[in-house]
Amino acid sequence: MSERSEGVIESMGVPPVIDLNADLGEGFGRWQLTDDEALLSVVTSANVACGFHAGDPATMRRVCELAAERGVVIGAQVSYRDLAGFGRRAMDVPPDELAAEITYQIGALEVFARAAGARVGYVKPHGALYNRCVHDEEQARAVVDGIRAADGALPVLGLPGSRLHEAATRAHLPVVGEAFADRAYTPEGTLVPRREPGAVIHDPDEVVKRALGMARDRAVTARDGRRVTVTARSLCLHGDTPGAADLARRVRSELTAAGVHVRSFV
Repeated sequence: MSERSEGVIESMGVPPVIDLNADLGEGFGRWQLTDDEALLSVVTSANVACGFHAGDPATMRRVCELAAERGVVIGAQVSYRDLAGFGRRAMDVPPDELAAEITYQIGALEVFARAAGARVGYVKPHGALYNRCVHDEEQARAVVDGIRAADGALPVLGLPGSRLHEAATRAHLPVVGEAFADRAYTPEGTLVPRREPGAVIHDPDEVVKRALGMARDRAVTARDGRRVTVTARSLCLHGDTPGAADLARRVRSELTAAGVHVRSFV
């Protein structure tokens, strides 16, 4: 179902529907960052690190097994090759090389997903790659080319109106709009860069309030006080923040209490 169709249905009185996704498997070797098991009891979609910004084979396998057991959809969280910088450093990668690396990451995760009795259900870029693909048409096309080489029908999760979604639409890939309750927005509807003060919202009450506004009202207050329309089918709950699992439980509980149906977009 398209974002426009969902909006029409909701305007007719049907309760809103939202997916909850989280970045999981973001560790490496003995270093573990995310509480994967706890978050997999809350979210409906799991963005699994594929080894380029975080994640190792054992972690990928474990997260896929847990997700499959709990009926959580597995997504490939692809990124620039940047373990040291956690995929958050700007990089210039030639398009053909980037496309091949995207295909490689999806393929690696697909092996573990199939072994767990599931499949990779969608793709979401991470960090610097996610932000780059909002405005950079060449990098966005490279990501889409990589996805098509791996599987020509995988949905692409990303920021509505981004160059990534435009490239995916031209390639006839499904697109899914995403919103962030714990990130500040610009008046243009893009995310405030992490390097700027106030880019990440830490107050749990404020995060819950924004999540409800995004799911029910399709809107969020930008950092200058303006009301910005948010056409999102999926809401990201960052797994690398302190108390992430408890906050995720609270967000889901409040959404359900408000009459919002929480289920995956796949």
